[in-house]
Amino acid sequence: MVIVGDCLVSEDLFDECFVCDLSACKGACCVEGESGAPLEEAELEVLKAAAEAASPWMTAAGLEAVSDKGHFTRDADGDLVTTLVGHHGACAYAHFDENGIALCAFEKAFLAGHTQWQKPISCHLYPVRLGKVGNFTSVNYHRWQLCEPACRCGTALQVPVFRFLRSALERRFGKDWFDELNTIYEARKQTR
Repeated sequence: MVIVGDCLVSEDLFDECFVCDLSACKGACCVEGESGAPLEEAELEVLKAAAEAASPWMTAAGLEAVSDKGHFTRDADGDLVTTLVGHHGACAYAHFDENGIALCAFEKAFLAGHTQWQKPISCHLYPVRLGKVGNFTSVNYHRWQLCEPACRCGTALQVPVFRFLRSALERRFGKDWFDELNTIYEARKQTR
């Protein structure tokens, strides 16, 4: 682990490589899993406000799920998460393109200029997951078999996880934080 600001950052972000390969995985992270995407308390009102802008990109089943269950729910652990279609289905905010690739309806609305909110930070940061360790925020790489194509693609392109996630990490922690992480990475490379 390295310390950056008030964060404990796993060195896996330096050592592992990752670049999403949507043509291979079809956006499975928006469809698979036991619960929706983790949400931060501060995101709840923003998510509700952005939902109308995202609605043209949502499926009928996703719109129905939000109408029935609400914009977000709590999972079995009591954590705030995005609503799912069914019990273990796709995220209600998933959009499926003409190739069957799952994308984020919020991000589609963001890219079209209909909202200023890109998507839940947990989605933007994936495959990184945040946690708490005392007064520190833990920043950990999450391994999921569904992302094997992204690992292969990242390895082929030699892109470490943290560099793939630059915009997401800067969104969450700021540019100075990312620059410090990059400086640590570069210094670490010199000693290996």
